[in-house]
Amino acid sequence: MREVAYNDIVDAVKNMIMTTATNLPEDTLEYLETAYKEEKSEVSKKVIEQLLENAKIARDEKRPLCQDTGLAVFFVRVGADVKVAGGLLKDAINEGTEKGYTDGYLRASTCEPFSRANLKDTVGYNLPAIIHFDIVEGDKIEIEYAAKGGGSENVSRARVFPPAAGKEGIINFVKECISDAGGNPCPPITVGVGIGGTFEKACISSKHALFRDLGTTNEDPEMAELEEIMLEEINKLGIGAMGMGGTKTALGVHIEANPCHIASLPVSVNVQCHSSRHTHITI
Repeated sequence: MREVAYNDIVDAVKNMIMTTATNLPEDTLEYLETAYKEEKSEVSKKVIEQLLENAKIARDEKRPLCQDTGLAVFFVRVGADVKVAGGLLKDAINEGTEKGYTDGYLRASTCEPFSRANLKDTVGYNLPAIIHFDIVEGDKIEIEYAAKGGGSENVSRARVFPPAAGKEGIINFVKECISDAGGNPCPPITVGVGIGGTFEKACISSKHALFRDLGTTNEDPEMAELEEIMLEEINKLGIGAMGMGGTKTALGVHIEANPCHIASLPVSVNVQCHSSRHTHITI
């Protein structure tokens, strides 16, 4: 049984958050640069140019890419042969989150649902983190992190279709979600689509799909083809960068599909803004 020190996890999570807040991932940066070259609308082209300049300033001056530094979302795969020494893994991730947001001077965004009272002085600074755990083989801990802003999260949807809806029904639903969202999620966006499973599984899958690097191909050829179709249809909507009209509304569509009940077809759509802040480490 391999042991990992509690404080090592705290420090790793803290560093993930602080680095990701100011450094746009290489996959997103590359795809924004390509979108700038290929965009047909001069207005949207100018907007993308400003987004790229914003990314450069954030990196060089170590300033947050956006004033909405998001809620901390983690997908954690824990090896069956690894043990955290000195505390609980969940607590280490939450402590690292709080330190990352405080030491990085990032905004505290968690609040009570109805009173809207900020939880920084009660539960903790930008706590609790949203953590999804999975137990896997091995003696390592893999941590995927993303900062999820409110503007993109607010346009997400889920629906349980009858099986007869098929691919056409899913494509139309995804287009409807993005069309209704317009410029609110700050495009060019990345679109995560969860298909199958149960209602909650589809939602979690659509969120996790956003963690996949742009440019990677779905392992299932059928899903890879469906991603291409959805991306093409979304970019035909003409929403463009920041809703200013154009040909590059989405940078990519990522699908995660799961087996489902014979009587249902759950589908979820989750969106990430142009500032797709995500990273992955292995401890």
